[in-house]
Amino acid sequence: MSHYLPGTAKIGPLPKTSWTLLAVVKDADSPPARQALSQLCESYWYPLYAFLRRSGEPPERAEDLIQSFFADIIAREFFKNVDPAKGTFRSFLLASLTNHVNNVRDWERRDKRGGKVLHFSLDFRDAEGRYGGELAHRGTPERLYQRRWALTVLNRVLEELEREMVNASKGQLFDSLKPTLTGGGISERHSRIGEQLGMTEKAVKQSAYRMRKRYRELMREEIGRTVVDPDLVNQEIADLFSALST
Repeated sequence: MSHYLPGTAKIGPLPKTSWTLLAVVKDADSPPARQALSQLCESYWYPLYAFLRRSGEPPERAEDLIQSFFADIIAREFFKNVDPAKGTFRSFLLASLTNHVNNVRDWERRDKRGGKVLHFSLDFRDAEGRYGGELAHRGTPERLYQRRWALTVLNRVLEELEREMVNASKGQLFDSLKPTLTGGGISERHSRIGEQLGMTEKAVKQSAYRMRKRYRELMREEIGRTVVDPDLVNQEIADLFSALST
């Protein structure tokens, strides 16, 4: 059984390699760094799409802008002059996308033929369906972007935790204990869960504790991949949860 946060799409497993945004910055022109950047883009394109749609861009135009943007940053040393003090992938992408859109508009004004267009392949088939769910959430394009980024992070982490537990033959346990990860208390249900799964109440409580602990670990790992300075992880976590509360 899959468990996704609202408006999110199924994603692949979190990478087991040690690539991070910091590695990309240090060796931006290497093939591994470009592959890492490509993986980050594939995972986090939807918040940018939501930003463009909320900014007034029509669906096809938003798709074209994102694909040309990602192709552009992968083709050049995008992070060569990154300031480590401001090193979050989230902030880099939004600021750079805004610049890219302005540049595209300038190119179009100067040359109606558009010139050479770079492409980065993404699957937009469910983009508008997902964006339709955003209409109930008011706010600026920037606020929607921050909210969608936070939900994407949490969904990636949740899917990885589910994948780990299913591989360990603990899929039913994950299903039963999942509410504890999002603030829902189930202390009154520990005994019943134990009966259903053939576990003692104490074993259920211990499993819930370990599952929450692993969830926090995976969250720090995922966010650690998207910052230049590891010291920014705690602040990035705080910012993401702040985005979800507004």
